[in-house]
Amino acid sequence: MRGVAAALSAVRSRAAAGAALLAGLLLIGGALPAAADDERPSTRERVRVADPYQDGVYADTADQGAVAPDSSRALPEGAQHEPRPLKLLADVEERPPGEANRSYPFCTRKPGPYQRQVERYLGLKPDGRQSAADCKAIQRYQRAHKIAALGYAGPVTHGTLQLAAAAADPNARGLCPTTGGRVVCVDLTRQLLWTQDGRRILFKPVPIRSGRPGHETRTGTHRITWRNKNHWSSTYDMPMPYAQFFAGGQALHGTYGGVYRAQGSYGCVNLRFTESKALWNALRTGDRVHVFGKRPVR
Repeated sequence: MRGVAAALSAVRSRAAAGAALLAGLLLIGGALPAAADDERPSTRERVRVADPYQDGVYADTADQGAVAPDSSRALPEGAQHEPRPLKLLADVEERPPGEANRSYPFCTRKPGPYQRQVERYLGLKPDGRQSAADCKAIQRYQRAHKIAALGYAGPVTHGTLQLAAAAADPNARGLCPTTGGRVVCVDLTRQLLWTQDGRRILFKPVPIRSGRPGHETRTGTHRITWRNKNHWSSTYDMPMPYAQFFAGGQALHGTYGGVYRAQGSYGCVNLRFTESKALWNALRTGDRVHVFGKRPVR
């Protein structure tokens, strides 16, 4: 009987450990509720996962500050593991205020937070007011780009339009250096990132999410000082896949969620997961990162 009891106890322990691991991964992947996007996760909301993919936990500064994480015990880049392939959450367009429970299809009469900008991009009268014709034009664009077609000028619609407008010549205003070789250009005003060498675009523009007020991404020209493919933030108990540190504790890194969110990051430059991996493969330690502009505040 003692042997049976011991065996049952071992099974229960393994089941509990497996459930804890699954819960942690679901929370990180977004399938379970996590902290609100504009709040620092509380101790109770953080989930620690014994993850064989994780190369180590490094001491981050609380404000993503001037001191970079301690990398003295980090693995060399060639020995680092690929980040765990968690579920990726796509950007979802905001619902108009007061219409969250309305069922499809409908065309909102409410102007969005980017009404004038979207009207301007679509060649409509940029008066900031929503008309029936505006709504139908915005809906047509949204359907063509697989965005929730409510006719609402929200952040996903605006960001998609802005990215398309910048695709041909992201540095048309000459705000990113064209001398000195390869450079990563981080445009806070348009929330875009690309790399160039002179006037030649090496890495096409992609959308980003930079630091919020009080945790602004540092402007100026920096250098990538350390790269950790499978970084884990000890400050927020969250993954920072394909992290490339360029200004103390601030890094270019991937996110498993979307980037078109009203609240900014805590200082890092977030990219969509697949684009952060491509950027990792395109850069090296020592590459320049030029950050300019100012993140718009809604």
